[in-house]
Amino acid sequence: MNKRLRNRALIILGVTILSISLFAGFPPSVAKMKEKVVLGLDLRGGTQLVLEVVTDDAIRGETDQAIESMKGQLQKENIVVRQINRTAPNTFLAVGVDPTKDADFRRILNERFTEWDLVSTAGEVPNTYTVRLKPNQEKDYRDGSVDQAMKTIRNRIDQLGVGEIVLQKHGGPGQNEILVQLPGVDDPARVKNIMQSQAQLELKLVDSGPYPNQAAAAQNYGGVVPANLEVLPSVERTSTGSSDGTFYVVQQTAAVSGRDLKGAFPSRDENGKPAVSFNLNAPGADRMAHTTEANIGKMLAIVLDHRIQSAPRINGRISDNGIITGGASGFAPQAAQDLSLVLKSGALPASIKYLDEEVVGPSLGADSIRAGLIAAIVALVSVVIFMLIYYRLSGVNATIAMILNLIILFGAMAYFGAALTLPGIAGVILTIGVGIDSNVLIFERIREELHAGKTAVSAVATSFGRVFITLVDTHLAALISATFLFLFGTGPVKGFAVTLVIGLISNMFTAVFVSRTLFDWVLSRKQRVESISI
Repeated sequence: MNKRLRNRALIILGVTILSISLFAGFPPSVAKMKEKVVLGLDLRGGTQLVLEVVTDDAIRGETDQAIESMKGQLQKENIVVRQINRTAPNTFLAVGVDPTKDADFRRILNERFTEWDLVSTAGEVPNTYTVRLKPNQEKDYRDGSVDQAMKTIRNRIDQLGVGEIVLQKHGGPGQNEILVQLPGVDDPARVKNIMQSQAQLELKLVDSGPYPNQAAAAQNYGGVVPANLEVLPSVERTSTGSSDGTFYVVQQTAAVSGRDLKGAFPSRDENGKPAVSFNLNAPGADRMAHTTEANIGKMLAIVLDHRIQSAPRINGRISDNGIITGGASGFAPQAAQDLSLVLKSGALPASIKYLDEEVVGPSLGADSIRAGLIAAIVALVSVVIFMLIYYRLSGVNATIAMILNLIILFGAMAYFGAALTLPGIAGVILTIGVGIDSNVLIFERIREELHAGKTAVSAVATSFGRVFITLVDTHLAALISATFLFLFGTGPVKGFAVTLVIGLISNMFTAVFVSRTLFDWVLSRKQRVESISI
């Protein structure tokens, strides 16, 4: 064996050993193979969910933040306004602006609030301004809330150690849907609760309360709660222990929100019950300090997902920390752990609704694996028999290249952590066909060169050189198609595309490099080469 052939053989041997170790370990074993080859939902069993992000919640949050910023800016420039309140998710109303400061108000709006449009100056009260979020900015916020929701959901699931999941956008433009696949989840109910929990933490000043019901709260304001206030339920019990709970009237806009959260962890309240402590970042701590210092003696409601967890009285200045209690009975230990987890992973920018749920049982997944393996084995054996009969000993060359192609394919999938799905098995079977098709092109060209009177060595060299460009063209066209399938397809289609892309790339190596090396090795062993078994 000459040096060139020896180097080629070492490369092939190295790639083979590396690929086997990637998907079956070293030394190879079935147990390691089961551990390294990730199965998708349809093969392993699990849950598939379609979620909708209620993006109106995110727009309301942006509007509330703009209201707080507007109040601060007006106060800084000594511009008196009767009240500022939200009238729609994307709209707020500034009522009773000081008429002598009209020009200053418009200047602040134009300079500081470039994302907002002044749509009206009419109202029951003079100098009332209606401000609305610009449509293009609203669209960006809605799209961003879906992206942020996906990131937050992934963070939460990753902290649970669920493993390989599929998380991607679903549906058409403007539908704001997310597809989640959870293969092999042991406790899907808990995962669903953690995903859906908005974990929107807000600290709001209490205006009045507690009340036994919402009607009593409204009655305190003449039957109608002012627009800048809202009534929220509390998890606290009444003094008689009633399970109906209590209600508080609080400020509509929060002094501090979950965006200011720095960290959260399980702890104990003053009674030793499970609770969750949190601390704030620097801007949040500054606002917290200012709010508590200016409102000593009042109550501050700790609101989680629009429910008041507790409403302690402010006895002094508080800066960067607080505690969330679970009412009189406290949180269950697992609930405290889950709440700290979702707070740490970030609040969802909007609430989540479940639109669809499909469960694939482990037995159905096992049936799919069995059917897929049978199909792959039948395809492999059929192709091998055909190649051996039609191309004789050269069929052995094609079989070795095809088997090595599959080894590289599974090694690459294990390395990149790509899940093997039922459509992925179809991609494996298609890879077998593509590999054999490449060998057929090369072998038929060799036959033509031999019929033209060339020697075996010359026929092999000429055929591989001339067919190479054709193989590049066909594989490149298929790669482009597979790339678009991956970019725009859903979960099952993506699995097929990933398998096909890896199979096409590895096939170029085996069909050209490996097959040529095998031919050269056979021809180099013969002293006189007049023909080749093809």
